[in-house]
Amino acid sequence: MAGAPVVGPTTSAVPHYAGRVSTPVRVVLGCALLLAAAVLLTVAVLGARGRLRRNPFAGVRTRRTLASDDAFTVANRVAAAPLGAAGTVALLGGITLVVGGPGAVMWTVLVVATAGMLGFTGLGGALGERAAARAEAPPSACAGTCAGCDFVAGCRPAPDTAAQEPERTA
Repeated sequence: MAGAPVVGPTTSAVPHYAGRVSTPVRVVLGCALLLAAAVLLTVAVLGARGRLRRNPFAGVRTRRTLASDDAFTVANRVAAAPLGAAGTVALLGGITLVVGGPGAVMWTVLVVATAGMLGFTGLGGALGERAAARAEAPPSACAGTCAGCDFVAGCRPAPDTAAQEPERTA
């Protein structure tokens, strides 16, 4: 029969899944997740205790959180729970990858652990940023009450120069 599909050993009705994860790849990716877990859990614990100080590397680092020590502390206290969850997800994923298992399970664990870690980290950053926005802003040096100091320009709105210029007639 011409045009009839050939059914036999060359075709398969079973779907093809990603193959087995090689041991070196599995161990390297597992160790990367374990390292991320250690960093995230450390930042979460220090942030929850209020011992994480402003630095160029760790914590919720946005314009608002870096405005003051209080805003940074508040933001990292709020972000501590989601960062702890991110670290726990990464820890469990890393342990599972290092221990090993069937190929499809390892790929699934890698994707779920990475997505969960990044999702919880993003949630912590967003909640920390929102908390920093609600934190009390530091008072200005002048507060608009001085009459003759150098800070006056920063205390009052800039004068409207168009209103001060005399009209020119032609």
